[in-house]
Amino acid sequence: MGARQLMRNLSQDKKGVILLSGGLDSVTTLYLAKDQGYKLSALIFYYGQRHKKEINCAIKIAELNGIDYRLIRLSIPWVESSLTKKNISVPLNRYTNSKELPSTYVSGRNIIFLSYAASLAESINARYIFIGAHTEDYSGYPDCRKEFLEGMEKAINLGISKKIKILYPLINKSKKEIVALGKKLDVPFEYTWSCYLGGKRPCKKCDSCRFRIRAFEELGLVDPLL
Repeated sequence: MGARQLMRNLSQDKKGVILLSGGLDSVTTLYLAKDQGYKLSALIFYYGQRHKKEINCAIKIAELNGIDYRLIRLSIPWVESSLTKKNISVPLNRYTNSKELPSTYVSGRNIIFLSYAASLAESINARYIFIGAHTEDYSGYPDCRKEFLEGMEKAINLGISKKIKILYPLINKSKKEIVALGKKLDVPFEYTWSCYLGGKRPCKKCDSCRFRIRAFEELGLVDPLL
């Protein structure tokens, strides 16, 4: 094997697709992957969210890092979620130990996103898919569990021509640990958005706001969005 072919193979070994929402978790995942030498392409999804704040952040982050990105527009009108339907209220100050799924759950979202990512990865000869899922997702989404991600990887590799690995480096980290890691990696937190509502400033009351705020406070940090 010649040196040029060897270098091409090595660069492909570090080629990945990242699901980039513009939220704290996905952006920290991007910075971690980049720090570890991965060459990434980003997928950003607009699936009818009630606001585009996260999408704008995702695009900004991709552009800041010189990463190729694709904005995918989806229509999933049958989903009954407060993230996509303004007539359904976003839960505020929710009791987060509840075993019931919150109204912010979007049915099958990560199944859909990972399927797109697998198609792109196979098409561009990328071996990895990155997702910012973690088990301490306080909303209890079933498609953020390690068991789901392991099963999805198996299903993907049964249906495509090349082996792809789904990587979820934050899976066992708490929100506090994710913020600490992001700080170490110089993540520009001011270009991330977590609030389920789309106001000029975070609402401070939805699940996502409350746990983001608590993580920063526990580390003695100030969230630049506040």
